[in-house]
Amino acid sequence: MASRIGIVVLIVGLAFAVPVFAHHGAASFDVGKSVTVTGTVTEYVWTNPHVLVKVDAKDDSGAVKQWVLEAWNPVTQAGRGWSKNTFKAGDVVSLDITPAKNNQPVGEIRGKIVINGKEFVQRPAAF
Repeated sequence: MASRIGIVVLIVGLAFAVPVFAHHGAASFDVGKSVTVTGTVTEYVWTNPHVLVKVDAKDDSGAVKQWVLEAWNPVTQAGRGWSKNTFKAGDVVSLDITPAKNNQPVGEIRGKIVINGKEFVQRPAAF
């Protein structure tokens, strides 16, 4: 009986552990590159698992691309000084990001942040 309980506990534990290992981390981003995206915020999503900033930015040919830029979760970002009001639709921003490896307009915010001409200074991460 005790061995059956142990097996059930092990199976349940593994079932809850799988989502932790499924998280992509930074694997989809080219950590060797940094790109600055400058454009207009269209949407700011303050939610788990990642805070998102959607930005319409012109590419080199002048065509507008919508970038989806992610940051960490709201708790971590709040520790860095962000809030649910840090960005608003219509804000003109310049964000240093780590771009996606697949060259899609996706990236992780990892550097200087300028909102409407004013630099937003983040607090260091408290990991």
